[in-house]
Parts: sequence; C-alpha cells; structure tokens
Amino acid sequence: MASKEITYKDQSFQLSYELVNPAKEAVLLVLHGWGSNKEIMKQAFGKLLPGYKHIYLDMPGFGKSSNEMILNTEDYANIVQLFLDTLNVKPQIAMGHSFGGKVSTLLNTECLVLLSSAGIVTEKPWSVKVKIATFKLLKPLGFAKIRQLFVAPDAQGMSHEMYETFKNVVDEDFEDSFSKSKSKALCFWGKEDTATPLYTGEKIAGLIANSEFYPLDGDHFFFLKHADFIANTITQHCKDN
Repeated sequence: MASKEITYKDQSFQLSYELVNPAKEAVLLVLHGWGSNKEIMKQAFGKLLPGYKHIYLDMPGFGKSSNEMILNTEDYANIVQLFLDTLNVKPQIAMGHSFGGKVSTLLNTECLVLLSSAGIVTEKPWSVKVKIATFKLLKPLGFAKIRQLFVAPDAQGMSHEMYETFKNVVDEDFEDSFSKSKSKALCFWGKEDTATPLYTGEKIAGLIANSEFYPLDGDHFFFLKHADFIANTITQHCKDN
C-alpha cells in the first residue's frame, strides 16, 4: 500500500492506493462505490486479469484517503486524473462500481467497465419523499440537529464536507455524460440490484454508443460472485491496442 499527495484547487489530498502486477505496462484503474473503499475491489479482481497493472485507489474521503473539501463528481474525476498524472500512467481500462462508474466515465479511457453504475435519476419511494418533506419543514424551526434521523444510510456519520458532497452527487443526472462517452463500454449489472436498478443499466448501455450489457444474478455487489466472468469478458473485449 502507498500514498500520494496531490493538490487540487489549493486543497491538499492524501490519496491511498495499491498496485497489483506493477511490472505490467497496460494499466487497469479500479474505482469503488460510495461509502466503500479499494479493498472490496481488490478482493474481487486482485487475482484476476494478470496482463494488467491494477491500480486500486481510495477516492477522497473514503478508505485511507483524506478530504476536507465539498466536491462533485467532476471534481473527483479531476482529482483522479491528477493522481494518474503524478504516477505517470494512462489507463487503458477504467472500471468503476456505482459512484465510481460515474467517475470512470469522465476519464475517457479506451475501455470503460461499469459495475452497476450510478448516474440515472430514479423515482424516490414515497417513504423517502415523506422524510425529505418532513426534514425541510422542521429545519427552519430549529430542528436541524435531528438530521441523522433523516439522512440516507449512505450519509450516516459523515463529516460536513462529505455530507455536502453526498448531496451534490446522489441525484446527479449523468445521461449527457454517458451519451458523450467515446469509450468501448462493458456494462455489468445485478438483476436484483435495488440501489441502481437493472433498468438504469439498460438505459446507460443504450446511451453509450459502443457498449455491451450483461445482466447477472445478484444485488448491488453482484460483482463479488461474478468476478471471473467479468474478467474474462474484459480480456475478450478490451484488448490493449
């Protein structure tokens, strides 16, 4: 495990990362989802795809990487690109799970691997709508301290900066970014995913001109069960040019 310090908009970030197969020239960047870290991604793919140098990165505010700044997804992509420039590498493949899928899309790599990517705005359940309306009603009356009763599980226990970042990214509409992608995209999805439902994956695959869609059994973390299939598909379709 290693770390790199980079500066973005006059703010310092200490980024934790790990390399697998460091002697290889072709590079695979792997990005985790919201509230996760590099370890779960390495658990899935660290022993696969031996032809690539793997870079597993804790994005700012997750795992062992720092963040004291309110960010959006474009900021994350800019920070990741600065990190890659510091390492002097250009990934052939960017793989991203959930939130990491949005960041990966903005990196414009030759091959893009999306694992139940976020980015399509979904209709909120009625119970969530009621919570939001209640919180907005109570906040002006001085009840803001009860925020923890209303925030989503993904936002529990966050710093102010990360909570504001979460609000920036949670309902981002990324349809335009997907439609502009020039990458060869492999879209893998969990059929029982409730965080990023299967239909959102079908929509993303339809928006990216050069894409393949693979629905697989499982929930939001389906890739833990299907890592071999995903790796084999990457080997077939994302050959180094």
